Amino acid sequence: MSNPYAKLPNWAEYGLIPFVNLVVAFIVAGLVVLLVGENPLEAAYHLVNGAFGRGEYIGFTLYYATTFIFTGLAVAVAFHAGLFNIGGEGQAYIGGIGVALACLYFDQTLPWFVVFPIALVGSIAFGAAWAFLPGWLQAKRGSHIVITTIMFNFIASSLMVYLLTRVLKPLGSMAPQTRTFAEGGQLPKLDWLLGIFGLNIGNAPFNISFLLALVAAFGVWVLIWRTKLGYEMRVMGHSPGAARYAGISESRITIIAMMISGGLAGMMALNPIMGEQFRMQLDFVQGAGFVGIAVALMGRSHPLGIIPASILFGMLYQGGAEIAFEMPTISRDMIVIIQGLVILFAGALENMFRPAITSALAGFAGRRATVAESKGA
Repeated sequence: MSNPYAKLPNWAEYGLIPFVNLVVAFIVAGLVVLLVGENPLEAAYHLVNGAFGRGEYIGFTLYYATTFIFTGLAVAVAFHAGLFNIGGEGQAYIGGIGVALACLYFDQTLPWFVVFPIALVGSIAFGAAWAFLPGWLQAKRGSHIVITTIMFNFIASSLMVYLLTRVLKPLGSMAPQTRTFAEGGQLPKLDWLLGIFGLNIGNAPFNISFLLALVAAFGVWVLIWRTKLGYEMRVMGHSPGAARYAGISESRITIIAMMISGGLAGMMALNPIMGEQFRMQLDFVQGAGFVGIAVALMGRSHPLGIIPASILFGMLYQGGAEIAFEMPTISRDMIVIIQGLVILFAGALENMFRPAITSALAGFAGRRATVAESKGA
């Protein structure tokens, strides 16, 4: 989307500014920790150690990051088309239905490597179908995408409650969840990947959906920057008027972008359902759709930025649990505050330091040019 500030080099746009915002967010978070009477440096140690101190911790961090890569990519695709899709939560819920149905039907007769692509197609199809409706409503009826996606989140949540209490719940069970899948519905762990570095992931549910997330990130890069459709999406995101003048169908791009976004959000369900829980439970999304918004903002809607931003939020989730355990004064709610500060500075206040950085870089470039001219003279 359009940027009112001067164009910066890519290393500054995608590296320096997010880094500065992140540092400021953690400094403010440290002040909050100090206000509750704890040592910010000790909290920082437990945060980093809890996320990367052991192979099992790293496995959990990457497990959470896998989920956030999918939802971050979903938000980013919509961003590039000028759409603010905040319905990733509901699209992931509905995508989980496609995953669960594939596993319930085939887990006892087919191996996981056959069930996995069926579940993948199901997650994409169900998530895209759920995103199609808000996209169509905006394209054909002028309904605002933010309002409709919010509404569809609640509808998806209610539908999930109905299915898990009335339809998919096993007979005689009181818990709102499906039956446990057989081996055909369980994804293998990526213990061998961290084992290359001599790390043991222990009980961490780090599984092959992480590799799928990396493939999805590469696919989004190809789509947005190497295809005609991606070019049309970016044109519409920068200037709908220019897109209409060029003959690009605004309604077509809106619907297609939302369906791709919904399909990516639906893919998120593979990680918890087939990779950790081996069943579909009521709250398997756990806010990942909303975290994806922060991930996309911090990653500047670029896959190369979304991956490290996802790992950062995976670190906050896993390391935050360690802080709450080692420092009881800092509750889990305090970790949510830290996450909120990161979102605040990466999103709403992302341009706070941009003018100063732009001026500093311009001054540095001017001094270099002066030195070069003096040497040439």
